[in-house]
Amino acid sequence: MHTKHAKHPITYGLLAEFDDQHSLVDAAHRAHVAGYTKMDAFSPLPIEELHHAMALPTTKLPALVLAGGLTGALGGFLLQTWVATMAYPLNIGGKPMFSWPMFIPVTFECTILGAALTAVFGMLALNGLPQPYHPVFNVPSFALASRDRFFLCIEAEDDKFDLDDTRRFLQSVGAKEVSVVED
Repeated sequence: MHTKHAKHPITYGLLAEFDDQHSLVDAAHRAHVAGYTKMDAFSPLPIEELHHAMALPTTKLPALVLAGGLTGALGGFLLQTWVATMAYPLNIGGKPMFSWPMFIPVTFECTILGAALTAVFGMLALNGLPQPYHPVFNVPSFALASRDRFFLCIEAEDDKFDLDDTRRFLQSVGAKEVSVVED
């Protein structure tokens, strides 16, 4: 006869709640200085200083957008070249088949289209979106993250993470409440 074992929740990390953005930025900076590297912050509004406080790596998105724009430009130009010289060569008024100045407007528009689509889908992919579930959603107070509360989550995967030490650290940086996040 088989018996079912109760599934024990796995600790994802600790979630610290703050009342204002300045406290969150200060706590994130102090956590980075203390050696924590795997952390995330949640805020109801964009905070420019937070990126620097957490010392997040730079994004690959600008390079992707450049590549998307160049691909769009090259694709648009080559398509027009193929159409004008091979697929439908029409001699209109003695003009050359390959008249590249006529290709500039469409090439420009294809550049913009390629860059814009790469920016949108690249941003979604690099941010891991859509993400309908995240372990922090299990913490009841996290519902205030979209209204008036600010949160800092230090993940258990961090090399420096210790449940008790990290909890004391978060309390020492001014956290209003520290909750265990279970996956």
